Amino acid sequence: MSETDGAPRAWRLYVNDMIEFSENVQAYTAGLDEDGFLSDRRTYDATLRNLELIGEAATHIPKSVPALSAQLQNPLDSLDEAANIR
Repeated sequence: MSETDGAPRAWRLYVNDMIEFSENVQAYTAGLDEDGFLSDRRTYDATLRNLELIGEAATHIPKSVPALSAQLQNPLDSLDEAANIR
């Protein structure tokens, strides 16, 4: 998610990051019930970190993008909520 050459990243790349992070969360938690999830500290921490990364990436999405989300199959209408999960 970093800017290596000093040029700002395109917001679409942050959306791709958010998708990747959400896929990580799904993979980490697959097959776990709530008790299993809460008792596995590494899975809990990895999941929490990826949720934080989703929130961070969401702060780089222009405010105008959620208005366009109605045209998408998976609307991004909760970007503000994702950015404030901390």
